Amino acid sequence: MTRSTQEWQAADAAHFLHPFTDFQGLARKGSRVITRAEGIYIWDSEGHKILDAMSGLWCVNVGYGQQALIDAATRQLRELPFYNAFFQTATPPAIALAELLAEVAPAGFEHVFFAGSGSEGNDTVVRMVRRYWDLLGQPGRQIIISRHNAYHGSTMAGASLGGMSGMHAQGGLPIPGIEHIQQPYWWEHGRPQGLTREAFGLMAAHWLEERILALGPENVAAFIGEPIQGAGGVIIPPSTYWPEVQRICDRHGILLVSDEVICGFGRTGRWFGCETQGFRPDLMTFAKGVTSGYIPLGGVLVGERIARVLIEKGGEFNHGYTYSGHPVACAVGLANLGLIRELGLVERVRDDVGPYLAEAYASLGAHPLVGDAETCGLMGALLLVKDKSTGEAFPEALEIGMVCRGHCFREGLIMRAVGDRMIVAPPLVITRAQIDEMVALIRRCLDLTLADAQREGWLC
Repeated sequence: MTRSTQEWQAADAAHFLHPFTDFQGLARKGSRVITRAEGIYIWDSEGHKILDAMSGLWCVNVGYGQQALIDAATRQLRELPFYNAFFQTATPPAIALAELLAEVAPAGFEHVFFAGSGSEGNDTVVRMVRRYWDLLGQPGRQIIISRHNAYHGSTMAGASLGGMSGMHAQGGLPIPGIEHIQQPYWWEHGRPQGLTREAFGLMAAHWLEERILALGPENVAAFIGEPIQGAGGVIIPPSTYWPEVQRICDRHGILLVSDEVICGFGRTGRWFGCETQGFRPDLMTFAKGVTSGYIPLGGVLVGERIARVLIEKGGEFNHGYTYSGHPVACAVGLANLGLIRELGLVERVRDDVGPYLAEAYASLGAHPLVGDAETCGLMGALLLVKDKSTGEAFPEALEIGMVCRGHCFREGLIMRAVGDRMIVAPPLVITRAQIDEMVALIRRCLDLTLADAQREGWLC
């Protein structure tokens, strides 16, 4: 379909309600219409080339235009475009992908429950952990503990598990049985107290134990967390945090859930983020990178502790989705994981481009606006501060992150702002030369933001 940008924008405003959007504001401004993509770049309807440093929405791990994935979808659409997994039925792609996921997952994960997204996967987690405890004769274990500023989706259960205050302000959230503790964000909670990152990691983990004891361990079903909080601003916990969380969960017999929707499939330099962070969950939610976003797919990898109970004691598990194990999505997932292996992307992130991004970000840390710069694999965050020597923040009303994001938008770079944190998660196929290109664009946008701050007197 050939239309002008203005015609696309008019039709968009008239009919398309976007996620997480001020509809009226977008209608006035007009959406940016993306028309094609290749590698790590996208193009808009005006012909502007843009470096996509966010992999779409944390998902296009193998980059755009991979013919192997396109061919896999085409073949499956011809052969069997859809059949469901209800009524004791299965399709070869769903079986084969479950088998492959068990192969690349950490030891002890042999079973998969498919969904259509990460949000649906986390809804499944809520149902599954409560079913598990019910089958073990402990129906009082209903409470799931999560963290403030976590993101676990936008369905009723997923948004409740997440700790985003803006989401909880709408729709009567969280639902009952969900509790939250503070996030392990050293800059905000540890640095002001003069704690080292390692000491703060232990303190932050103990917030979990304090809440468990306050609620009563006999009432707590699970703790859920992202290995690295992605949408919350790429909050990388201290190295001491997750091993201590593991010990606390083990001590109290509580299930541990790793939300791998963002961190999974090579993003952190291992197949799954829990491997990078050094803990052993009982359940792992996945989505995004499993198909590199080419087709929607999500699900839960189920550890044997839970799977054995569901299989041997369970009877019918009254939960599922029309698109659980969709054959086309699973065929693309197979091709995608095969391509990740063929290209050695997990190892490449760990040994090559991940360390190279860390070096580049260390250089950005010297910029006058950057108070903290950190990376893990191919995830990175820059904290923008008013005073570099003291770490003083800009007034929230200035929305300095959005000022910087506006410059990124105009300069041909997709970089996300989360409060005062500027974050990236580029495709795993990015090269060193493209990292240099990305970092040069980031530096230019930081310089433009600094010039704005100087001109407006924000640094006085």
